[in-house]
Amino acid sequence: MTDRQVGPRLGEFLRARRALTRPERHGIPAGDRRTPGLRRDEVALLAGVSTDYYVRLEQGRDTHPSPRVLEALAEALLLDEEAAAYLRGLAAPPQPRRRKAERAAPGLVSLLHAWPGTPALVYGRYFDLLAANALGTALFSWLDGERNLLRGIFLTPQARVFYQDWERIAEGCVAALRAANPDPDDPRLADLVGELAVRSPAFAGWWGRHDVRAKTATVKHFRHPAVGELTLAFENLTVTSAPDQHLVVYHAEPGSAAARALELLAGHTRTPAG
Repeated sequence: MTDRQVGPRLGEFLRARRALTRPERHGIPAGDRRTPGLRRDEVALLAGVSTDYYVRLEQGRDTHPSPRVLEALAEALLLDEEAAAYLRGLAAPPQPRRRKAERAAPGLVSLLHAWPGTPALVYGRYFDLLAANALGTALFSWLDGERNLLRGIFLTPQARVFYQDWERIAEGCVAALRAANPDPDDPRLADLVGELAVRSPAFAGWWGRHDVRAKTATVKHFRHPAVGELTLAFENLTVTSAPDQHLVVYHAEPGSAAARALELLAGHTRTPAG
């Protein structure tokens, strides 16, 4: 990103997060406010900078806040470590963009195919599905050829049937997309975000919040067209040898209804995919 690009991106993030920061959490009475969140002068006071300087940051007229100022702003806006790191990245000098096509690391492909009884997938920084074992392909059969999980979640009607807690999953994916892509001017990211923002009001709303949160272990509730409802534990594993790729594994409690559903689903699979 050039200085010309840094300013608007940094200001956009600060405005979005300021609007989401409740005054009460800083002991400031909410009072009568035309809009939710902190006022600019309140953020400036909390961060120990002048209001004029903070306004320049939001307006993109100052693009080089010091590390101390960035830390103070992160505290004022109650950012967690992931969001604070994203803020620092927005103000950092531009880095060369990676344009190499993403391909699943061979070691990951071998690993996921070694787990025939466990749905496993590999996805990249833009949520492109790079590989899947047979059971992973069967579990996500509703994608019907779509290779980008975000496009599937927001643009495929079946997603809202498959994910019983669709809103939580979808919102988390948007936050994870931003966490994985600190350069908002990456052309591939811009194309993906532009398409989804136009075609999905839900995506546009969540993207506008500027939430930053990587995926973590959780439990997901599915409704699969072939085996019905099942609850699976979700693990999202980062890989040091392929830092932009994630190995996703779903597993069921032994002897549970979900485990039996996976066994039934495995009976329909014969050929590994990915």
